[in-house]
Amino acid sequence: MRTITGTATVRLYHLDEADPVAHTLFYGPLDEALALAAAQPEDIQPGLWIATDNDVIAWMDLKED
Repeated sequence: MRTITGTATVRLYHLDEADPVAHTLFYGPLDEALALAAAQPEDIQPGLWIATDNDVIAWMDLKED
């Protein structure tokens, strides 16, 4: 089970299948990364990932509909 606080430092990045380079959108607190990810256009969201110190999570797995 994952347990993490909203103040944990994470990296929010976008990875496009057509471009093998990950583009960092944000590096900072998880709470802010989640808000920024939710504000991205719907067509960008499937390519968003959040990296913690020891895990990588797809934004779509965290997104609340």
